[in-house]
Amino acid sequence: MNPTKPQVVPAAGNAAYPPSPLAWRVTLLLTFAYMLSFIDRQIVNLLVEPIQADLAISDTQVSLLQGFAFILTYILFSIPLGRLADTHSRKWIVAGGVLFWSLATAACGFANSFRQLFIARAAVGTGEAALTPAAWSLMADYFPPERRSFPISIFLMGPYLGAGLSMIMGGALMGMMEGMDTVAVPLLGEFRPWQVTFILVGMPGLLVALLFLRVAEPQRRQLPDPAVPTDGKRPGLREVFAVMRSRSEIYLALLVAIPLLMIVLYGLQAWVPSYLVRGFDMSVQDAGFTYGLVALFSGSAGVLLGPVVGRWLGRRGVSDYPLRLALWAGLGICPALLVLATSGQVSLVLLAVVTASVLVTLPLALAASTLQTITPANMRGVVAGLYVVMTSGVGMGLGPTLIALTTDYIVRDREQLGASLAVVGIAVSVVAVILFARALAPYRQLAQSLERAA
Repeated sequence: MNPTKPQVVPAAGNAAYPPSPLAWRVTLLLTFAYMLSFIDRQIVNLLVEPIQADLAISDTQVSLLQGFAFILTYILFSIPLGRLADTHSRKWIVAGGVLFWSLATAACGFANSFRQLFIARAAVGTGEAALTPAAWSLMADYFPPERRSFPISIFLMGPYLGAGLSMIMGGALMGMMEGMDTVAVPLLGEFRPWQVTFILVGMPGLLVALLFLRVAEPQRRQLPDPAVPTDGKRPGLREVFAVMRSRSEIYLALLVAIPLLMIVLYGLQAWVPSYLVRGFDMSVQDAGFTYGLVALFSGSAGVLLGPVVGRWLGRRGVSDYPLRLALWAGLGICPALLVLATSGQVSLVLLAVVTASVLVTLPLALAASTLQTITPANMRGVVAGLYVVMTSGVGMGLGPTLIALTTDYIVRDREQLGASLAVVGIAVSVVAVILFARALAPYRQLAQSLERAA
């Protein structure tokens, strides 16, 4: 089969899809890879204090390592790799991405300056850009639409499992090396403890990359869509954006409002460990373990609970529940962030972080499955790449830096990170709520149209 001309066939009910056990094995492997990607992506958040001490860099420079360095290449390659996922073997794209970002994470451990660490973080972003577009495209061809939200919610647990485990595992590794000025690594030489942590967390991805070579590539399927004929041809970018313009309010909700909520999530992931260290005199190890548990369970709970709440709303006649649930979540985030900013008790701060984390992640699985459903099959990779660009570019690229700038130039107090998190988070949540509200009626009309076409 010519890889530049993927075969697209009409989906003829559930029987047209691969066997469920196979689909779930691939989903779990994709989820594990996604988890590893976030361990490699987020481990830098735990290592802020020792990196600052060794490299003599500011909070703003740290935020560039957390966000901009990674996002620069992540954005640059997400859409081209998404486009590639629409035309070539997706398992090879995922395997190559896992291998590349794992080696790049280990390379962070060899950095001895801000510039070197910036370049290594940019390489991590290049590799990770391959995963989400290809993974979503694979799952859309492994599961029919009515069964798609739950496996996607399992896949979307990856970031929160990864973020939590990066804090817990990283804190444990740093604790084991506590008091050591340098650590001898066989055949490599002497390294600082934070450098050794980067090297160790990058290693498991090498095995995962090999496992993907055994994944079965499913046949691509096209559900009826009144906007696009089912002819198997690869649409041009002009055609892709024409479909998006015809459904602009819905795509704005999914591709702009959801990323605005991700500013809150990435802001919490980037700065809550440092907030616990600075504002509540926790050690790096205790802050990592505490926030790691919060991220591990609250994010996972949110993405798993979203489809459950969605189905409950759907059975009660709320046909626009994917976007309505997101609207309610955006409203609920605001009081949680106010508690985070104003409470001087660590228990209330952590409760506020849990609440905000659950609310941000609650609509994500429904948003992802809805994006796949409203997008024609031969456009899913590039649209998923655009989603990655927006959620990561806006959320991860802007979130940590906006909060750092607010701390450095508005709040002007390193210990008052909670105030910075609240100012930024509430502002973006209000804008997101407005976009969700505008999309409710158009989404109901489109859902009815797609149902009639099917």
